[in-house]
Amino acid sequence: QVQLVESGGGLVQPGGSLRLSCVASGRIFSINPSAWYRQAPGKQREFVAVINSAGRTNYAESVKGRFAISRDNAKNTVYLQMNSLKPEDTAVYYCNTNPADAAYWGQGTQVTVSS
Repeated sequence: QVQLVESGGGLVQPGGSLRLSCVASGRIFSINPSAWYRQAPGKQREFVAVINSAGRTNYAESVKGRFAISRDNAKNTVYLQMNSLKPEDTAVYYCNTNPADAAYWGQGTQVTVSS
């Protein structure tokens, strides 16, 4: 059973930056597109960013130009660099494949953007 562990969240002021990491216990990220999702309080989980095996990326419109997804297959790790953070970015952030596999959802990492 593959497990995904997200980390790197925290409290940051508007305009600040954070770098999230997601480590997989297996090599799923070298095989499948890797993605980040988020869920804000009272809202459904939504797509944030994806990177495929060729390194091609795609982003939700709300984060384009501010977030960057990358991955290190040797480390079974996916990253999300988040810059120019806004209060509306506050959410629990999760990694998964794309499309998401229900069996892979982890605990996520909380990101709070507030002054």
